[in-house]
Amino acid sequence: MVNKKIALVIPSLQAGGMERVMSKLALYLSSVSELEIYLVLYGKSPELFFRIPSNVNVYLPTSKFNDKFRLISSIGRLIYLRRTIKKIRPDAVLSFGEYWNNFVLLGLFGLKIPVYVSDRCQPDKSLGRVHDKLRKLLYPKTNGVIVQTMAAKAIYEQLMPKAKFQVIGNPIELNAKESYIGRENIILSIGRLINSKHHDQLISMFAELNMPDWKLIIVGADALKQNNYKKLFDLIQSLKCSDRVILAGNQKDVEIYYKKAKIFAFTSSSEGFPNVIIEALSFGLPVIAYDCIAGPSEIIQDGKNGFLIPLFNQKVFKEKLTVLMKNEELLARLSEFAPHSVSRFDLNTIGSEYLKAIVGK
Repeated sequence: MVNKKIALVIPSLQAGGMERVMSKLALYLSSVSELEIYLVLYGKSPELFFRIPSNVNVYLPTSKFNDKFRLISSIGRLIYLRRTIKKIRPDAVLSFGEYWNNFVLLGLFGLKIPVYVSDRCQPDKSLGRVHDKLRKLLYPKTNGVIVQTMAAKAIYEQLMPKAKFQVIGNPIELNAKESYIGRENIILSIGRLINSKHHDQLISMFAELNMPDWKLIIVGADALKQNNYKKLFDLIQSLKCSDRVILAGNQKDVEIYYKKAKIFAFTSSSEGFPNVIIEALSFGLPVIAYDCIAGPSEIIQDGKNGFLIPLFNQKVFKEKLTVLMKNEELLARLSEFAPHSVSRFDLNTIGSEYLKAIVGK
């Protein structure tokens, strides 16, 4: 049988949620016989933060993106992307990135190669007048739009009724059951230090609880030029809790943190599908999360593997944190159920769903 070629297209593999998902899909797809996998990076600053299997063919632009000549550089990236895909001649292209999918669709217009796109953001979020119009025009011309939740599908079908949608969640590599015994009194949060994650709220709530035998660890670094590390550092100093709140920065080996923490806290208000929630649950961490529009409500079973909190209701968030921090029996029970609650997101299951969606295999 002739090998099928799949091109995975994304601006960069920097530390981030959609990039992590793409790297896991590359891992799964590269293990399937009779498939040739290509990874094409085309963004302003292409980066390989995540490990990519050696049998994945990686393409990177050779020219630097010059912000002083933004239009010319963008056209150059379009040409590079189109030439690369024409050279590969894949049987299917899978593109990630809500702002970037329009770029990819414009770059590949007329090539008669099946293209599938997936937005990874809050589904009702406006991308701006131009991007919103392009999305309504271009998405119905794709071979399929992959969304992460049923809520997202319902919203997108209203916005783009002529497009073809399929719901596929994000993959995780299920872990051998992690023992609750021996874990430390740590509340963990993982995510880029951007405004929509509201780490400042989490830090303030934790400080108000005044639980000196507990620590809060936040894994993640500055992104989107928002420079929040300094703001969060100053907040920690002002609240006099630098001995109990740790900004750990980017970490390639996040498993270490999942394995030693007891609780996962998530204060994001804008999500497509939060990878870190299913990852935390897979490691046996009960999750307390704001019930933002897409994602948490389809993963968290309130009172069974964590708690859903009305958006920005810090009073209830603190109450649930306190309940878990003071009730070891409840914490252990939620921890026991957590990995079972996300077994449907196993990498092999989700990977095979993607494979069936884009090449029918």
